Amino acid sequence: MRLSIVIPTLNESAVIERKIWQALMLQPIEIVVTDGQSQDGTGDLARSAGATVVTSERGRGRQLNAGARATTGDVLLFLHADCWLESQAAEQIEAVLRDEKVIGGAFQQRIDHDRRVFRWLEWGNSVRVRWRRMPYGDQGIFVRRSAFEAIGGFAEVRLMEDVLLMREFRRRGWRIKLLPGPIHVDPRRWLKHGVVRQTLRNWTLLAGLKLGISPDRLAEFYSPNSVVPGS
Repeated sequence: MRLSIVIPTLNESAVIERKIWQALMLQPIEIVVTDGQSQDGTGDLARSAGATVVTSERGRGRQLNAGARATTGDVLLFLHADCWLESQAAEQIEAVLRDEKVIGGAFQQRIDHDRRVFRWLEWGNSVRVRWRRMPYGDQGIFVRRSAFEAIGGFAEVRLMEDVLLMREFRRRGWRIKLLPGPIHVDPRRWLKHGVVRQTLRNWTLLAGLKLGISPDRLAEFYSPNSVVPGS
């Protein structure tokens, strides 16, 4: 397996070096940071930590696609800047992709906070993947390059690119798997906005998408601090 990791960023200077060092534990052939024109030196810090840096127009879908185009691996792993995987995750990916019917998947979460409510969130997110085949970006989506390119990559939208990608996988009947990971997730967005409020926001966005409202339109109603890559 030739694993390429893509990390979209926007003003992530406080964490980007550590995230790259953590990603290197997976022994990828490359790490590509797609920076949305940060103003805090994120790109320079990423280069010094060993990543290839490309600049893109802001928006997770656009940035993830730009990063994917800069990679050469046959398996793509998309990580948010507030997430990291332990070293065994690479072995888990390689093992599950020995089944040619599986095109990708994601990981069980470990939200790095002791409050019990986060254990409930982890459980609910795992159930969503198992029963609805709908992992989100903060669960570390990985996919065979051939499958990713066959559908034209992510929709180039400001948010919910992960939902649209998984909808396309389901439409085609493609199999994904939830791996044990875990993927560690920074609780910053829940601590900032509140667990209930953040969850209700997510449900509202999903409802809007089902009603036919475009993701870019929905992004106008979402906090700017919550739609940046890695949030």
